[in-house]
Amino acid sequence: MEWYPLRLTTPVRQHVFGGRVLADRWGRAGLPDGPVAETWEVSDVDGEVATVTAGPLAEHSLRRLVEEYPQELVGRGWRGARFPVLTKLIDATGMLPVHLHADDETARRLEGEPNGKTEAWHILEAAPGATALAGTQPGVDRDRLRRALVAQDFDAVLRRLPVRAGQTLYVPGGTLHSFGPGTVVYEIEQTSDIQQHAMRHRMEDGSPIADGEWRANIERLLEEWRPEPRPDFRSGLGVPVDDGVERTVLCAGRHFALERWRAGTAAPLIHRFATAMVLTNAGLPVTVDTPAGGERLARAESLLLPAALGRMRIEGPADVLLGYLPDLDTDIRTPLLAAGHGMDAIAALGE
Repeated sequence: MEWYPLRLTTPVRQHVFGGRVLADRWGRAGLPDGPVAETWEVSDVDGEVATVTAGPLAEHSLRRLVEEYPQELVGRGWRGARFPVLTKLIDATGMLPVHLHADDETARRLEGEPNGKTEAWHILEAAPGATALAGTQPGVDRDRLRRALVAQDFDAVLRRLPVRAGQTLYVPGGTLHSFGPGTVVYEIEQTSDIQQHAMRHRMEDGSPIADGEWRANIERLLEEWRPEPRPDFRSGLGVPVDDGVERTVLCAGRHFALERWRAGTAAPLIHRFATAMVLTNAGLPVTVDTPAGGERLARAESLLLPAALGRMRIEGPADVLLGYLPDLDTDIRTPLLAAGHGMDAIAALGE
């Protein structure tokens, strides 16, 4: 197999909280008319499995490639039934529903799923005064939370945090959360689409949910809720690279890591890797050079770089996001300790 950068189909969600920011301000081509809430940049979720759109592997599904070439695609002796991370661009022109995703143990116990969904948000844009809800306030128990959710009084029980562009929030499974309005987010998470939400309307089209169904949703949410996580936004930790090249580790845990790399024109962005990289362009158009050749990447577009490629080079100016399944010692702790960061700061990047 001669591997190359993979362009994939990207499922689109047109939920009611979406807008036209990705098309109108970020220049994302090929989006449907109407509100666009989410583009799933790399997805191996059941029912929304991406397929390769170009090159010798065109029309191969990501699921098939994971099954047939796990080490060449994902790397490091990895084995699994699905590609391990899901990435999205989210336009929260409106407010997302207050919701949570089960953690791994709860997903297996209550949802019959192999894993839950821990996620992280990297804020690409935030309107002045934008906020997010993340975790319950200290002292909130299940009865108090139930009463507040029934009353739809979320600020009575949830933590409201200010949101600023460039910051990142790591959200463990089981954490109640929401963000928007006026926010654009890059999201990386475990591959899953399970969730429980507390709203009286459906996020797909805004239609009302019958009272009995809504109350049952709240009870299921309470079963999957974890009171302990109270995550905070972080600015990330920098690692020196080269003249005019910045590497910032935004978040890192056992499920995924996310980094933002910027380069000027003094030196190219060069990165060697041993695991698949989800590369998303947050800046001007760039050419991504690999041992298999170059691929032009516009703003708000993504590539999946198979582990077998091992190396990429981008001439600046560049501003890209890299999501991947890390070796926490090799990829995270060692370079961050060498850069002078302490263990407490490194641990705060994830759960």
